[in-house]
Amino acid sequence: MIDAASTSQALSFQRNVSLAKHNTVGIAATAHRYADVLSEDALRHWAAAHGTTERAFIIGGGSNLLLTRDIDEPVLHIAPRGIRVIEEDAESALVEAMAGETWHSFVLWTLDRGLFGLENLSLIPGYVGAAPVQNIGAYGVEVKETCERVVAVDLQTGELKTFSREACAFGYRDSVFKHLERDRFAITRVCFRLSKQFTARASYGDIQSELAAMHVSTPTAQDISNAVIVIRTRKLPDPAVIGNAGSFFKNPVISLADADVLSAAHPTMPRYPAPNGVKIAAGWLIEQAGWKGRRIGAAGVHEKHALVLVNHGGATGAQLWQLAQAIQNDVLAKFGIALEAEPRVV
Repeated sequence: MIDAASTSQALSFQRNVSLAKHNTVGIAATAHRYADVLSEDALRHWAAAHGTTERAFIIGGGSNLLLTRDIDEPVLHIAPRGIRVIEEDAESALVEAMAGETWHSFVLWTLDRGLFGLENLSLIPGYVGAAPVQNIGAYGVEVKETCERVVAVDLQTGELKTFSREACAFGYRDSVFKHLERDRFAITRVCFRLSKQFTARASYGDIQSELAAMHVSTPTAQDISNAVIVIRTRKLPDPAVIGNAGSFFKNPVISLADADVLSAAHPTMPRYPAPNGVKIAAGWLIEQAGWKGRRIGAAGVHEKHALVLVNHGGATGAQLWQLAQAIQNDVLAKFGIALEAEPRVV
């Protein structure tokens, strides 16, 4: 039971804080009340005392967030740190990472200790706590493959709840935390089952090409990680240099019949097998619709990667969202495909 009257774990709120440094797009929205949450207990105490009367706005690294307004709700920046091995045997280890750990630093931590499974997910921005929310994925690997359980605080009661892999309801860039449980639970810890035996996942053409350029024929996990870092650095803009949220749209999955019709009209259209049909490259659709490199004021589409919307400086979230909707409308008109935004748009 949480002692809501305790002051030892009280959060310290600041007034009228700019969130520009708390979202990678660099949107200068204002949090009317803001607090850094540095421990799980602090969050539990706040929720026990305020959860039934106030709805919190939860943020982490802000890498998958587009703010189109100021935030009236109390903003809680979930930032507890820590990594530990809970259990291990000859074949694997169960590693627990707190939600405020930077994802890429965590991946490097696992590689340094000979634990494998996350190397293809190197250099993805954001915090560990956001990884299961988005079921982040890259180059043939998704978090759901290694995520064993997620621990979260019930924001209405302050109690802890553990979600098994099955309860997380992972899907393509999706989980229960994006929908049914988005406003009810705040993730504080994530546990990963990582292997001590390395198996290379290098079937993607980009990785194969990069390994060849590195003169690596039998890659180690570090080789895979290094290749992914080089590829992502070359393809995607650094949020520290130009504001962005990475890939802004999901790659749509359409039926095989629809894909065949489109391929007949557009023979160069990239397409990939998917469990429920055919996955189409959203970046290709956007580029073919004429949006690559275009900008409307300070909001634009990256010149090297049509899937990335960028803030050239001073753009508002509303302006970027208007740009995104214009792209959606054009792609729908040209290809009959509805693009879905990846970031949370508030």
